[in-house]
Amino acid sequence: MAVKLNKFETPSSASSDSDTELALELSEQVFLDDDDYASRAPASPTTVPNVRPYRPPSTGSNILKSPRARRVRTTSMSQSNKRTTAESILHADRRTIYTAGRPPWYNCTGGQEVEPFLIGICGGSASGKTTVATKIIESLNIPWVTIVSMDSFYKVLNEKQHQAATRNEYNFDHPDAFDMELLITVLQRLKEGKKVEVPIYNYVTHSRENRTKTMYGANVIIFEGILAFYNLEVVKLLDMKVFVDTDADIRLGRRLRRDIVQRGRDLEGVLKQYMTHVKPAYQSYIAPCMAHADIIVPRGGDNKVAIHLIVQHVHKQLQLRGFKVREKLAMAHVGQPVPDSLYVLEDTPQVQGLHTFIRNKDTPRDEFIFYSKRLMRLVIEFALSLLPYSPHTVDTPQGFSYTGRKCDVEKICGVSILRAGETMEQAICDVCKDIRIGKILIQTNQQTDEPELYYLRLPKDIKDYRVVLLDATVATGAAALMAVRVLLDHDVPEHHISLVSLLMAEIGVHSIAYAFPKVKIITSALDPEINEKFYVLPGIGNFGDRYFGTEPSEDE
Repeated sequence: MAVKLNKFETPSSASSDSDTELALELSEQVFLDDDDYASRAPASPTTVPNVRPYRPPSTGSNILKSPRARRVRTTSMSQSNKRTTAESILHADRRTIYTAGRPPWYNCTGGQEVEPFLIGICGGSASGKTTVATKIIESLNIPWVTIVSMDSFYKVLNEKQHQAATRNEYNFDHPDAFDMELLITVLQRLKEGKKVEVPIYNYVTHSRENRTKTMYGANVIIFEGILAFYNLEVVKLLDMKVFVDTDADIRLGRRLRRDIVQRGRDLEGVLKQYMTHVKPAYQSYIAPCMAHADIIVPRGGDNKVAIHLIVQHVHKQLQLRGFKVREKLAMAHVGQPVPDSLYVLEDTPQVQGLHTFIRNKDTPRDEFIFYSKRLMRLVIEFALSLLPYSPHTVDTPQGFSYTGRKCDVEKICGVSILRAGETMEQAICDVCKDIRIGKILIQTNQQTDEPELYYLRLPKDIKDYRVVLLDATVATGAAALMAVRVLLDHDVPEHHISLVSLLMAEIGVHSIAYAFPKVKIITSALDPEINEKFYVLPGIGNFGDRYFGTEPSEDE
């Protein structure tokens, strides 16, 4: 799918979807083709994806190779017209809301800190459930919301059932038409903040598509469907239950327009299905669910008063559940010994000299970039030296045997935590020939000073790789915790992750090591503390601002 990227504003959610939206907004209008991961990995928010210039193969360490050839980063000016019914981009008055979700915060032990608020929306077919959900999201005006549709969980039909569906004789409104076991599992995992793969149902072919939609838990999860309250296990998971009550004639009119225009059905078939299955199912299964509702919304999305009351209640619940993750992490592990998983680059005169340049507030930007790159190369080489190696014998041009070492790891992937982590990509590409690069965008909310995840794009087979996680600096470790959690949710073994940074604070190191003791933590220097703005002390300031030239002026 092609995605339109508009003028950069703070996005409001992130999605990891194998074939859907990317949540980046840049300063120019571009389109990203969604045909292949490696051909459209976005740059940092200060750059636009572009064709990478040719770089000859590295003449340095060439023992580390990725099995796949380098692909060229490209942009496309043509927009695909492929769409799924599970559209996950909504438009509020002033911004775009990406509703595919994101991993919620995890505490210093890697466990979930805040339980999401799960809203169930039930009602008859074409009653306006999706419209109500959309209105709720627009009025909530909060960053992280996930919508799960019950329609995604229709069972896979056998040949006989598929033929009946083609003749409009299969009852899609009966409880047995849904895979309740999978539905319950997905909702439970979302409420636990875990990654799920949601099926994508094709209404035209009456079948599930081969691809799935990847979702994470969020601050608010909205689950909507005609039988959302039918299963008692599902009802127990819901924090708020909303029933959309719409006149039967209005529902029939909407259904006729939707099925004929959007799904290519004929009038006779739609009416036959309605009278045979839809209407009886509403009376037998859906209408009785109204007894479970906390709020009944007449007239659907047009009922502004009901929407306002729902939003007020959700805001109150979120305030009661909220917390400040960075403040909590900053107070943890004070006075603890340095963990065994920490590896610090040897403090040679050369390393000290490089730190002198990049820590100096008066260093010009071009020199800051130059010496930062030199230090990045050193710390990346150091990180790769910690991988397993085995003895290996080769023949020299002079006919002699030489016994050296060969890296046992064949598949290595670099994952940068944007935007500062992207500055380290070139260093690892110079050392590891044809390495694959993934990206995770984590930025600080200017109002709360909390880091938030907006976007990720990882190779689909990343679980088979050793991952080098790149971030320029680590203060409290909050962003790194989230990034590691994302990798674990993508089935990357914990001991296959190495976090590499130029500078870390002791508090951040303790937080990461305590939560994920098998993750190797590699840095060129360890500073003792952080300030109230969560900057490392003595530190180097805001690395991203100094590197990209986005430091605020004195007037600001």
